[in-house]
Amino acid sequence: MRTSPPTPSKTPAAPSRSAVPAALSAVLLVLLALLVPLSALSVWVDLEIDDTDRYVAAVSPLSSDPAVRSTVADLVTEEAMRQIDLGPLQDTAREFLHRTVSSFTTTDAFRNAWDTANRTAHEAVAASLDGDSGEPVKIDLAPVIDQVKKDLVRDGVPFADQIPVERTEITVLGPDQADDFRSSFRWLRYCSIWPAVATLVFLVLVVGIATVRRGLRGGLWVTAVVGAGFVLGAIVLRILVAVGRDRALDEVPAGDRDAAAAVVDALTASLRTTVWVVLAVGAALFVGAVLARLLLRKRSRADLR
Repeated sequence: MRTSPPTPSKTPAAPSRSAVPAALSAVLLVLLALLVPLSALSVWVDLEIDDTDRYVAAVSPLSSDPAVRSTVADLVTEEAMRQIDLGPLQDTAREFLHRTVSSFTTTDAFRNAWDTANRTAHEAVAASLDGDSGEPVKIDLAPVIDQVKKDLVRDGVPFADQIPVERTEITVLGPDQADDFRSSFRWLRYCSIWPAVATLVFLVLVVGIATVRRGLRGGLWVTAVVGAGFVLGAIVLRILVAVGRDRALDEVPAGDRDAAAAVVDALTASLRTTVWVVLAVGAALFVGAVLARLLLRKRSRADLR
């Protein structure tokens, strides 16, 4: 009686050689999608929001912004007309004063007053972001109004001496949104620039280790993944900036919204620039690494022939 040969036992299939690199690449992409925005935001808070000179430089161009100039002209005119009663000539006086103040907002004197006001306002904004819950973040325009009044009085503008100089504020963040942003700002201040430093060190080590262990092709593969991670991180950062802008303006009064939007856009301009820089660097790394790998593969095939 013939017996059939024993059936060999099935051994578990070995994991694909490409599975581990693919998993590590996915982890690296996720890490960069988190580290890039965190690094950019923490550096932004440390170097711009908390630095008076950079803060003033960021908002200085707003002295030429139509929304800001219109808001200042409206505030000055409304405050002045509360002190003036000309009966049937009230509307004529209001129009004249508004036109005069609007014209003044185009001068160098107004730009200087705007910078001075914002240098003072930076302390208040920084304190508000560290302040108690339930408090909105506002910019006081009293120093601007004081300079406007002095120049209009000097030029002999009627009723200019009756413009009251008192605390006149533009709301930048409503109380509820300010509370949400305060916790984020405190955490980003604590991080400072170290997430950016740690990210760069981490990437150098990852690419270096991959090159040593797997050769030039391995290093180029990781470089391509890093480039893709930069692109993904830049996209996440852009989304965060857009969502943060909408949330910041959500509670701002309608009369202040245009000016507040101009302030928010000015302060986040460097973040939007960072998005494009990181996106360009990431794309360059990815394309360069992929092309280099293709050239190496072609050269290897040519050598085998």
